[in-house]
Amino acid sequence: MNKTKEISNFFYSQYFADGLRITIGCVVPILICAALGEFLMGTFISLGALLIGLSDTPGAPSHRRTGMIACLIVCILTQLITVVSNTNLYLMTLVIGALCFLYSMFAVFNARAATVGSMGILIMLINVDNAYTLQEELYYLLFFVIGAVWYMLISFSLSQVRPYRLAQQELSESIRYVGDFIRLRGNFYDHKIDLEENYRKLIEKQIEVHEHQENVRDLLFQSKRSIKDTTKIGRFLTLIFNDIVDLFELSMTTHYDYELIRKNYAHTGILKEFKNLLLKVANELDHLAYQLNANRAPKPLYNFQDDIDHIREQIDNIETKEGINTIPLKKILISIRSITLFIQNIYNYNVIRSNQVNKQEIEEANKFIQTEHIVWSKLRDNLSFNSSIFRHALRMAVVMSVTFLVLNADLFNIGSMGSFWVLLTIMVILKPGFGLTKERNFQRLLGTIIGGIIGAIILMTVHNQIALFILLIFFFLTAYSLFRVNYIVAVLFMTPYVLIMLSFTGLNTFEIAKERIFDTFLGGMIAFISSYVIFPNWESFQIKPSMRHLLKANYNYLALAVRMLAEENVSVTSYKLSRKEVYIASANMGSTFQRMLSEPKWRQKSTKEVNRFVILNHILSSYGATLLLQLHEARNSNYTKEHLVLLKKILNHLSKAIQVVSDPEQQDFQEVQDFPDVNEETLDPEETKLITEQLQFLNKISTDLHKSTVEVMEKEAIIQPQQMEHANG
Repeated sequence: MNKTKEISNFFYSQYFADGLRITIGCVVPILICAALGEFLMGTFISLGALLIGLSDTPGAPSHRRTGMIACLIVCILTQLITVVSNTNLYLMTLVIGALCFLYSMFAVFNARAATVGSMGILIMLINVDNAYTLQEELYYLLFFVIGAVWYMLISFSLSQVRPYRLAQQELSESIRYVGDFIRLRGNFYDHKIDLEENYRKLIEKQIEVHEHQENVRDLLFQSKRSIKDTTKIGRFLTLIFNDIVDLFELSMTTHYDYELIRKNYAHTGILKEFKNLLLKVANELDHLAYQLNANRAPKPLYNFQDDIDHIREQIDNIETKEGINTIPLKKILISIRSITLFIQNIYNYNVIRSNQVNKQEIEEANKFIQTEHIVWSKLRDNLSFNSSIFRHALRMAVVMSVTFLVLNADLFNIGSMGSFWVLLTIMVILKPGFGLTKERNFQRLLGTIIGGIIGAIILMTVHNQIALFILLIFFFLTAYSLFRVNYIVAVLFMTPYVLIMLSFTGLNTFEIAKERIFDTFLGGMIAFISSYVIFPNWESFQIKPSMRHLLKANYNYLALAVRMLAEENVSVTSYKLSRKEVYIASANMGSTFQRMLSEPKWRQKSTKEVNRFVILNHILSSYGATLLLQLHEARNSNYTKEHLVLLKKILNHLSKAIQVVSDPEQQDFQEVQDFPDVNEETLDPEETKLITEQLQFLNKISTDLHKSTVEVMEKEAIIQPQQMEHANG
């Protein structure tokens, strides 16, 4: 996508829409109240709109509504508790510790609940000093509620006017990430690109694709309007999403060992043609995403048939002139052609008629959705040091309360505002994992310094109040539009906004700028050190359960092949649920590994081994997807007893790997016991030979995966003696 389209695509995106919605909610009350001479009143109304707006994260309308109402209730209760307690330093210290722990534990429910908890902590920090009397605090609380209700009215109104817009924007984003994934797939056909590095990038991209697909499912299938509506747009988006999910699965399939493909065919020049075709497919998906985001009727950019015919002729020439086996090349071409057919179908959907979404279709789709129901037993189950969220909540409680006590006990001449900024920095930076805390610390400090310099230059050169106010709105809008896209840039824009806003109050903004940078640095250092020494949560604690989850998901996925060979009726939904479980487990394992890389070197005992484990699992699931796709489409008569023996070996290697990462009390894994009888004869010897080679490669990968699992556990020193005995057979 060219730069012009990139820029316009951002303005069409959900991120800019979110920023615009929050900006309108916050700026309008200030403008009205300032015109009436009640600037302070406008500030508190704007604060209510801001906090509720920040809790309004993407999701089904009912979830967004529940989240905003819950946020309002939490903020009201928190502010009441705070204004009653902030007259006594020691009582306020206890309240900060208790509320920080409680609100941080909200993360056990879901991401939306975690955001509500963060807003609860934020409103507490805003009211932590006793600058106003109790009567004034209650008076300003009323303005806060007015601002919250005002924002909710804006949000609900926009949802009613354009009910499918959020889903449309999220679907567009999902398609773009699938395009990026296919672009990385194309790199495998370039012998100059390192395979292992490309696999690492591919796994990172797969995590992002999965996150966006989950968001689309939530928006499309958990909305009552989507279920009842008979309009064209709802059906249109549903059909596109289903095809994009299937297209992504098809792009996951691997028909041969890439090293072997490079070795056998690189000299023919055919691999470059494959890469170029995949780049065209990725560009087509970018183009489709842009048109969908811009709410235009999608029209194709390329005609892929000419490219496919050209490559087919080249494959035939290679077979004729060089006499080498070209079945793997033909399989790759068929796979790419199938991807282009999915894209062609999507463009054809533009002419569909209004049609009510089938009720059964919605019920099937709901099986894929991760519900956001609050299950209170999760809170009880996580009250243990084995829980990373519990350790984080304790760390947050200790650090915030101790920092508040020290900064306000007349030991340092920092003032209440300094105390607020330090505590706010700690709240924003301190994350459950060390790696995330380290990354956020760097981003906030760098963004604050650069933003402070920009703000200072603006205040020295621009003296017109109207121009400054326009810049204020620009910085606010940009900051909150980029908040979920690029945190460091969001902070960079937020800092000049704060400085310009403070300049309207007549304060010495240069002194404040220096103080804010110092406060940010101090809060960042406290957060960084505390994540290192106070109930640290290293990613090595999460490696074992993440590995087990991923191995189990891959085992259950490949076990479907046994059921298919036994000619059981494996439903499409069952197959896709198993596939989705692999995606989730892969995403979790990949995220764990990425966070592990940012930890101190002395904690990275098994980085190379974990990296190898993640890559091997990705290869295994890709080949597994190919095998299951062949079983679904081809005749079982091409599968022989040799194939069944290889499949048994593959599952056995995975089973042994699962045992290595299982605790004695974990008995939730069951191996496949019944294997079908398969004939020796085959109708297509060439097809059978290719299947044999693929299964042999899968067997090699599963063997290496078992060894890699043992190596990781040995490096982390968390393997049990009985597990080692089982691992060595």
